[in-house]
Amino acid sequence: MQNNQNVKKGMFPYTMLLIIGIALLMFYNANNNLNKELTYNEFNKALSKNNIKEVVITPSTNAYTYQLRGTLRDGKKGETFTVKTPLSDTVIEKIVKASEKKDFKIVSKSDPTASTWYVFLMNILPYILLIGVVFWFFTKQLGGQKGSMDFGRSKAKLNPDKGKVTFKDVAGLPEEKEELQELIDFLKSPKKFTKLGARIPKGVLLVGPPGTGKTLLAKAVAGEANAPFYFISGSDFVELYVGIGASRVRDMFKQAKQNAPCLIFIDEIDAVGRQRGTGIGGGHDEREQTLNQLLTEMDGFGANEGIIIIAATNRPDVLDPALLRPGRFDRQVTVALPEMKAREEILKVHARNKILAKNVHLDSIAKRTVGFSGADLENLLNEAALLAVRREKQAITMSEIDEAIDRVIMGPAKVTKKYTPAEKKLVAYHEAGHAVLGIKLDNANDVQKVTIIPRGQAGGYNLMLPKEEKYTATKTELLEQIMGLLGGRVSEEIVFGEVTTGAHNDFSKATKIARSMVTEYGMSTLGPVQLETPEGSSFLGRDYNKNRNFSDQVALEIDNEVRNIINDCYTKAKKIIEKNRDLLDLIANSLLEHETLTKEQIDYLAENGKMPVDDMLDDVPLAKLKEMAKEKGIKGYSSMNKEEIKKALSGELKEEKENKDEKTTSC
Repeated sequence: MQNNQNVKKGMFPYTMLLIIGIALLMFYNANNNLNKELTYNEFNKALSKNNIKEVVITPSTNAYTYQLRGTLRDGKKGETFTVKTPLSDTVIEKIVKASEKKDFKIVSKSDPTASTWYVFLMNILPYILLIGVVFWFFTKQLGGQKGSMDFGRSKAKLNPDKGKVTFKDVAGLPEEKEELQELIDFLKSPKKFTKLGARIPKGVLLVGPPGTGKTLLAKAVAGEANAPFYFISGSDFVELYVGIGASRVRDMFKQAKQNAPCLIFIDEIDAVGRQRGTGIGGGHDEREQTLNQLLTEMDGFGANEGIIIIAATNRPDVLDPALLRPGRFDRQVTVALPEMKAREEILKVHARNKILAKNVHLDSIAKRTVGFSGADLENLLNEAALLAVRREKQAITMSEIDEAIDRVIMGPAKVTKKYTPAEKKLVAYHEAGHAVLGIKLDNANDVQKVTIIPRGQAGGYNLMLPKEEKYTATKTELLEQIMGLLGGRVSEEIVFGEVTTGAHNDFSKATKIARSMVTEYGMSTLGPVQLETPEGSSFLGRDYNKNRNFSDQVALEIDNEVRNIINDCYTKAKKIIEKNRDLLDLIANSLLEHETLTKEQIDYLAENGKMPVDDMLDDVPLAKLKEMAKEKGIKGYSSMNKEEIKKALSGELKEEKENKDEKTTSC
């Protein structure tokens, strides 16, 4: 409906223009029909027959003629005539004499073409308009937003939210905030530093993966110092024409000097600061000139006292070495992915304006979100809030949090995609194989959640996370991680005697770990030698024709070592699953019944051999719970809330389960 209104609104001016054009055309045609063109002889005949009612005489000096316009006595209403006569006094005398005899009106007008304004409008104004249109188009193409040759001016904007974002809004970065505290102290009281001869860093480069809070950290520095804060993206410098980017850099520093001490924040500086002369097929003159101007302004012959540059990038490896040297970017502050405690603090910040249920514990969410950035965590809580609204709940519960974690990692569940019974059983045993190895291996990744509901490109989903967050990994831990990844394929082979394509992603991860063990970590019979380095990207102009650090013979040995590691892990994983076949069947059957199992449920299954009764009632609506309570004869169920009814029903179900187990034992 809104689109239709927009279309109608957009068509209205064109419709009105068409109507006006048609009206003008009709008016013009009507005037032409009422105007009669006479020859000079026809005019003389009408003059002699006393058929002239009125004549308007207009001399035309350029054409040496008179323009006569008037009306005839026998003409139609509103009809006029026009005639051109020679420019001579004889013609005028003839008309005047006839007027005296025949008594008709004569009006004389001056030549409009003799006017200075007429000459200007007809001869000079069109050229002025043409030059103006060309000039406007030229400035627009060069990037001028206001149409007045401002394409060389800086696009850096002064932060309107000065002082609103502080370190209180930045959670989980204590060391990074401490590193930037010196900049704040300098902006507040620069004399304290200059008194002892100390030089504050001219530039600070924030390095880290996307979404870790680099831009937010720069805003907080400006907010804490309460100083002017100019922000710009690296791509705003580069334009089509050479020299414009350099001009914008000069103008940006000129504005900053007028407001010193101040901060300049350049986001995604790799757009303009890439290494010079490294591009395949030649360089980019505009970008390189812009970089040269930036280098000069930061540390050239001129001094930029009181101006501190903060830049952010997630690709420091592609930056020009001249940009990273001391005197320009003196410091590099790495803003890494947050650890568990930091993730909990970030969740607290983003949960300020959200209503969480009592069973939501942020510390448990932080444990399950290994590898999440600050942006991912904010998106997680937002997705959970949207789900809670969609389900018409008054608060965000752990059910929405679980679903939001799955959505962020794998995408929404494909509930409409239906498995065949055989395919569903296959997926259940595949995911159960991962779970069994996660339980039985001390150093394998811990299984946090297993589901056979399709998400993304995966038919099932197994969330496996490290038991502890560590910076290093032992050889045993890596081998057991490979075994955990191979558990799905092993389970398929043992149960069905057949293998499928479902383990291709598991093989990719396992092979990558095994090859790194051989070529990078020195964890094989080839010895502690680094044979390969992490791969670069060919479009950066490097590593395109990377020299091999080993011979063909060593390449064969590498392949053999990787194959031996994978095969050994596969054999060990197969022995473990065959030994724990009962646990495999138990988890797989539980998956077929409930489709999703959490870590707590899997642990309970491994210890007790059955599903916990309490968890069976989590997703049952309140109305259904009351019906169940009524059937069980629970007194006062109508005044109970959901948790109270669940507790009462759990006791009843446990008693029934125990009675069934006793009868089975007695039999």
